[in-house]
Amino acid sequence: MKKIILVGASQMAIDYLKVLNELALDTIVVGRSEESALAFEKNTGYIVTRNGIEAYIDKNNEITRKAIIATGVEQLSKNAISLIKAGVKEILLEKPGGTSINELKEISDYANENNCKIFIAYNRRFYSSVIEAKKIIDEDGGCKSFQFEFTEWSHKIEPLQKKEGVKENWFIGNSTHVVDLAFYLGGNPKEIKCYSSGNLSWHSKSVFSGAGISTLNALFSYHSNWQAPGRWAVEILTDKHRLIFKPLEELQIQKIGSISIDKVELDDNLDKDFKPGLFLQTKKFIEDDFSDLKTLEEQIEDMYWYNQILNGN
Repeated sequence: MKKIILVGASQMAIDYLKVLNELALDTIVVGRSEESALAFEKNTGYIVTRNGIEAYIDKNNEITRKAIIATGVEQLSKNAISLIKAGVKEILLEKPGGTSINELKEISDYANENNCKIFIAYNRRFYSSVIEAKKIIDEDGGCKSFQFEFTEWSHKIEPLQKKEGVKENWFIGNSTHVVDLAFYLGGNPKEIKCYSSGNLSWHSKSVFSGAGISTLNALFSYHSNWQAPGRWAVEILTDKHRLIFKPLEELQIQKIGSISIDKVELDDNLDKDFKPGLFLQTKKFIEDDFSDLKTLEEQIEDMYWYNQILNGN
């Protein structure tokens, strides 16, 4: 049975463990705090090694080839570097991988020196809705334009008790799920003009708008207002269809010449049985099928776009 290290004892780590058990992997769970370890053990029946990955490495000669890091944002880069130094060769690192370009570049430097491959876990790429939409987009001759919204519910986020830096980096740590998906389907920006304004007690900006042209020559636009009603959404337009992800887990379609918007029936059992998108993402990583997984290098490149969207340019 293949072994893998799972770093973290959060709810996200519990979701990963469910997938890893289904894939019949022998999982070594490494947590940091006693509180999270006890909660993890109560929910899963799995024993958690305490005191973090560095303590585990110091006490264990056996290091697995692959690892998954599902800790808080503030611990991602530190844990990745520890695993790279220990000899792990392939790491699935929860998004966004780090809170800054400099953090990501530091991971990349260590990874290159130690021949380690790093992938950033944007699980929404693997929704059944997205997989079905990709087929339609390809059949239609590609995406011709797209738009997206990444509005966050600030009234729900403000009272949350999070570690320092988590809410302050909410756009990078959370909203980029939507931005990544939009650019994954429609192409990364070739040109972009961004505007942002407003602020919240816990975030530097609250209103975002912009437009550009992608590497696939598709025109795109976005708008989000964290101080007003809204939700995550992506719309992809081809020559024959408008594909609507609202919510992202569902796919609606409008055919050319029609005003009717219909829900697409999906084979989404995996998205119901596991955290949506997580099973296929993890399976690809375990089976060395890295197609559609986002590389660390791609995330570093995209951080430039994310920072422009966040701060305006």
